[in-house]
Amino acid sequence: MSIATITNAGFAGTARLGIREVVRQLNGALGATLVAALTGSKDPRVSYKWARENGPEPRPEAVQRLLLAHRAWTAVSANEGEHVARLWFIGSNPWLDEISPIEAISNLESRKVMTAAQAMIEDSFAG
Repeated sequence: MSIATITNAGFAGTARLGIREVVRQLNGALGATLVAALTGSKDPRVSYKWARENGPEPRPEAVQRLLLAHRAWTAVSANEGEHVARLWFIGSNPWLDEISPIEAISNLESRKVMTAAQAMIEDSFAG
């Protein structure tokens, strides 16, 4: 399966979930503190509020970051496993100028994040 197929399927799957389910999945995968960090929130528990059916809606900028994070998570975890994907999210990344994907997502560097995810999946970090 090509990276384009994986990325496109991840986009479509994420778009169909709805933001509350996206947040629930990210909370389960990364934890509320990292989810808050990638959205730029200072409140480490805000993602629990967003995940509740009657909870507040995230700001539009936070929604963009959450959707990007979910797409990257889906791509990396499906190919590398959840443990590796979690480490990928928090570690320095050569494709992101040695910042973590969490920080790049917080900066809304969508193209760079998805390129870094592709590099991880294709094992092309040495290039």
